[in-house]
Amino acid sequence: METMRALVFDRYGPPDVLREAAVPKPEPAAREVRIRVHATTVTAEDPRQRSFSWPWLMRPALAVLMGWPRPRKRILGFEVAGVVDAVGAAVTRFAVGDAVFGYTGLRFGACAEHCCVPQDGVLARKPDALPFDEAAATPNGALTAYAYLTQLARLRVGERVLVVGASGSVGTAAVQLARHLGAHVTGVCSAKNAGLVRALGADAVIDYRAEDFTARGERWDVVFDTVGATALGATRRVIAPGGRYLLTDFGPAAMLAMLWSRWLGDVRVLGAASNFLWTSEDLARVGALLESGVLRTVIDRRYPLEQAAEAHRYVETGRKVGNVVLTVQAPAR
Repeated sequence: METMRALVFDRYGPPDVLREAAVPKPEPAAREVRIRVHATTVTAEDPRQRSFSWPWLMRPALAVLMGWPRPRKRILGFEVAGVVDAVGAAVTRFAVGDAVFGYTGLRFGACAEHCCVPQDGVLARKPDALPFDEAAATPNGALTAYAYLTQLARLRVGERVLVVGASGSVGTAAVQLARHLGAHVTGVCSAKNAGLVRALGADAVIDYRAEDFTARGERWDVVFDTVGATALGATRRVIAPGGRYLLTDFGPAAMLAMLWSRWLGDVRVLGAASNFLWTSEDLARVGALLESGVLRTVIDRRYPLEQAAEAHRYVETGRKVGNVVLTVQAPAR
């Protein structure tokens, strides 16, 4: 049996539960492709998966999905970029040698030298000029921003958008995409990241440590909270009538507000598990925006796979700017 190097964890806990191991190399099913992984990432969700640190109301369902008291899926990793090195018998969309990028979803598995992904999943050919590390760091942030702004908010030219967490993975993509869609964009971030956020296209930047955006006397058509940092009551007051309040991190109270606002509110409260909105066509559109220079992927730090625990520690500080990449193996020359 052929083996591969992978990052595994056998129990939930702190970053030290992560370790390298030799595991069986996967074989693609009939409609799957196998990717020789060049890069993956540590998103804000990966530490939650590793430590099982979810809100209590979510834990029973996630225990069934992920395993309890020990993880059933031992290899983490949502985002992936690499080269197809094997295909299933029924695969028609991809061929061996194709450079691809995509999102593994609840299959996880990208923190390894090889992983298998359905050909009909969120997978697309990588733009030739896009490095593997930037490609790997694209799907989660860019597709979340794309789905929220185009499908949930239905953002229109000339609208005013406030992006909270503008220097994060979703936030950096949201600033660029909102500007591309013709909106006036205000970013909320720390002062040290204000220059980056302006360079990405924000018309104005608010330092959240120095100023409360809800006390400025301004109103926005869309408030996009990409990091779960806002309070529902205060934020609704700065949203224009008919506006939209977008939440990527929400609990029971916000879900009730979503239902209430659908029928009675003058402000729509909107949120979704955004990966259920993504398609391979959306990823290809994002790839085209990257290729044209409209969108760029921001990378904060890069770590080799063997330093994944350190990468997790850094992400858990909540201070990453854009994305954190794990390099699995160098591209073949």
